[in-house]
Formats: sequence, structure tokens, C-alpha cells
Amino acid sequence: MGARRRLQATRGQASPEWLALILLIALLFLALLFAMRGRLPGFSLIESIANRLVCAVRLSDGCGQDSELVAAYGERVAQLVRAHAPGIAYESGMTALPVDFRSCRDTTCGAGSARGTVTRSITGQPVTAFVHVVERGGSTYLQYWLYYPNSATLRGVPIAGSAGYHPDDWEGYQVRIGSSGVDARATSHHGYNYSGGARNWGSDSGIGPLRSATEIAHLRPHGGWGPETHVVSISGGSHAGHVGKSLPASGRTTPARSISLVPIEALTSSSRATAFAIDPPWRKPVYLDPESSET
Repeated sequence: MGARRRLQATRGQASPEWLALILLIALLFLALLFAMRGRLPGFSLIESIANRLVCAVRLSDGCGQDSELVAAYGERVAQLVRAHAPGIAYESGMTALPVDFRSCRDTTCGAGSARGTVTRSITGQPVTAFVHVVERGGSTYLQYWLYYPNSATLRGVPIAGSAGYHPDDWEGYQVRIGSSGVDARATSHHGYNYSGGARNWGSDSGIGPLRSATEIAHLRPHGGWGPETHVVSISGGSHAGHVGKSLPASGRTTPARSISLVPIEALTSSSRATAFAIDPPWRKPVYLDPESSET
């Protein structure tokens, strides 16, 4: 009996050591994969397996669906990114959804139900936001970028023709976490909105006159920032946004918890080299300067 107890005790003491060793190997393996990203076939699958292995060993609550976030930012920032992700409220009649450009760049796969809670397109594409994190001047900036296969602001207006149309569309929602509180703003074609309204129509449409930085600052004081509400409201056609008050009880929405979050920092070099009709987030001034008024 004494020998058996000593053996059991030895096994119990060794378990944490083995877990630590496995974790170390998994982390080294993951670091090697990131260093070789873009040069390995099937990299995304290998990366996903490695992320899940790290999370399984660490038994972390921050893993699961957000393993990519944990791998890219660490648990603390990954939790911030998930906690501040906005729910999406769509304009009535919209069928477009923000999707992953790596698997969908056409309206046939980027459209979903026009009503109710929508989490996937009709072809199964998950609602997706691409994420970027910047820490500067004592503040943490969380950027959520939504990709749509096209923008058609005046679709259905007979006199408009093709005005306002272009393939590919990137719109964003941003959060600023600082010592004075948490603010948010949303992008439109020629500036940043906090609230919706007629004065933003020209900018939201993408066909209004280009405005100088001074004019934009006058129309949208404080850089478009205002108190965070955890909701972004999306306009049909243009996909421009503003900070919403709350998710409507009825209407077309996507809850924040149902949005797939993809860190831009984890995209392969080939994905970031994708050609778009307009600049993707990583080529916009605001990507490096989160207080920029340029879109």
C-alpha cells in the first residue's frame, strides 16, 4: 500500500510539469509557424490546430472561438477585443452581410436573410469582422473592419444608374479605451460618424463632395468619437455606419457574440496582398494613426 501511494503521489506531482513542458513545446511550435507563415501549404489549418493545442493545455477561458485572438494579442487584449466587439444593427431591407474576403467576394455568398437575427449568409459564410489593435499614448484602440463584396449606395434609384457603385467595400467601427473612459466611432466614406442623420448623408453615400480635414472636423467634432454603446448601425447600400443606441428588439441584427473576429495581424502575406478596388484597412492612414480623420 505504501509503495502504491508513493507512486500515485509521484504521478500527481509530475502532471503540472508535463503540462508546462507540453505548453512550452506548443508555444515554440506556434512561434515557428508564424515565422514561416505564407510559405507552408495548408498553413491556416496547421495554425488553427496549434492555437487550439495551446488553449487546451492552458485550460484558458479566453480560448475556444477566439483562439486566433489569443495567439495574436495574448489573453488580456483578446478579452478586450471580444468584450468591446459591437453588435450590428442593419438598415431595414438590407441583405448584405460583412464576410471573410478570403472565402467570399461576391454578393451571392455575402447575402443573408433580410430580417431577424442573422449570423451566416445563405451559403454559410459567418458574419466576420477583421480586427486591429493599436496601443498609443496610454490608450488602447480596437479597430473592427467589415468587408462587403461591393458598395451600391443608390441601387434601385432609376436616375442614379451606376452612381455610387464600386466593387469591394471596407467599413469600420473603432473603440478607444483610455483613462477618461471608453469612446467609439464608425467610418463613412468621407469621415467618421458617431450619430446618424441628414448632415452625414453626403459623406455616407460616397458620392458627396470630398471635404477637407477642417470641414470634416467641423461636421464631426472630437474626431467623431462619443460614448461607447456596443452597437454599430449599418446603412443599406453604402454600408456606412454610425454608433447605434442599442440593438433593436425587432429588425435585422447580428449579436456581438456571434461575430467571427479575425486579427489582421495574423493574416498571411498573400492575404494582405489581395487586390481590392479600394484600400483595405492595413493601407489606410488610420491603421497606423488611430486618431486620423482620413478614411
